[in-house]
Amino acid sequence: MTDTTASLRRKITSAVDLQSVVRTMKAMAASSITQYEQSVRALGDYNRTVESGLGVCLRGTAGATAWMSVATRPAAAHRIGAVVFGSDQGLVGQFNDVVADYAINTLSTLPGEPMVWAVGERAHVRLADAGLPLAGLFNVPNSVKAIAPLIGQILLESEKHQSQGKAVELHLFHNRPTTGAAYVPVSQRLLPLDESWGRKLAELPWPGANLPEVLGDGTATLRVLIREYLFVSLFRACAESLASENASRLAAMQRADKNIEELLATLSDSSHRLRQSSIDEELFDVVSGFEALIAKQRQP
Repeated sequence: MTDTTASLRRKITSAVDLQSVVRTMKAMAASSITQYEQSVRALGDYNRTVESGLGVCLRGTAGATAWMSVATRPAAAHRIGAVVFGSDQGLVGQFNDVVADYAINTLSTLPGEPMVWAVGERAHVRLADAGLPLAGLFNVPNSVKAIAPLIGQILLESEKHQSQGKAVELHLFHNRPTTGAAYVPVSQRLLPLDESWGRKLAELPWPGANLPEVLGDGTATLRVLIREYLFVSLFRACAESLASENASRLAAMQRADKNIEELLATLSDSSHRLRQSSIDEELFDVVSGFEALIAKQRQP
C-alpha cells in the first residue's frame, strides 16, 4: 500500500514517541545497574568481615567443638534445594533462558531430587516448562532496599524445609555481570556446611597482630555468623542478578533505539521523496497548463 504524506507523518510521530520511551528505559536501566553494582561492592567488605569472624570462631579446639554442633552432612538420599534468580519483566533478551537452562543442566548432574524456588515469574515459567518440581515463587525486588526482605523469606523457607528433612543441600543459580552489558550464569552451593569450607575459613589470616577471642558461647556466635554468611551470599546473588537483568535490558533498549533511528531515517527519506514527488507533479501541471495556454493563444 502506498503511503501518503499524512500516514508518513503519523508513523514518524509514533516512532519518535516510542524512541522517547526507549530512551527513558535506557536511563532507568543504567541507573539501576549503578546502584546494584555499588551494593555488591559494599557487600564485599562486609563479607570479608563475616568470613574473618568465622575464621576466628573455627580456630582451635573450641572452634572444632562449636563446628561439630552446627555442621550439616548430606544424607545418603536427599532432596536438593535450589534458588534460581530470574526476572518478572520482559525486554531482557535471553536473560531468563540462560540462567534457567544452566540450572536445569546443572541440577540434572547432581544426585538427589531437586526442589526449586524461582525468583521471578518468567524464570518460574521457564523452569515449569522444563518439568522441574517447583517449591515456590518469589517476586523480584525493585530496589536495593527490597532485597533484604526477599532474602529473609528465602532463608525462612530454606530453614523450614531443613527442619522437616525435605532438603539438605541448597544451591544458588543466577546471572553475574561481566564487562559491558554481558553476563554469565553461575552457581554456588550454600549448604551443607562441610569440613573443607570450615577449614578454609579457619586458615584465613587475621589482619591484625593480635588474634581476637570469642567471648561467651562460641556455638551461638558461630550460628549467628553462619546465618550472616548465608544472608550475604543470597544478597550478593540477588544483587548481581538484578545488575545483569538491567544490563540485558539496557542492551535490548540500545538495539531498539538503533532500530528506531534507522526506521526514522527511512521514514524521513520516504517523506522527502513523497513531498518532492508532489512538488514535481504540481510544477508539471503548472508547466503543462502554461504550455497549453500558449498553444491556444497561437491558434488563428
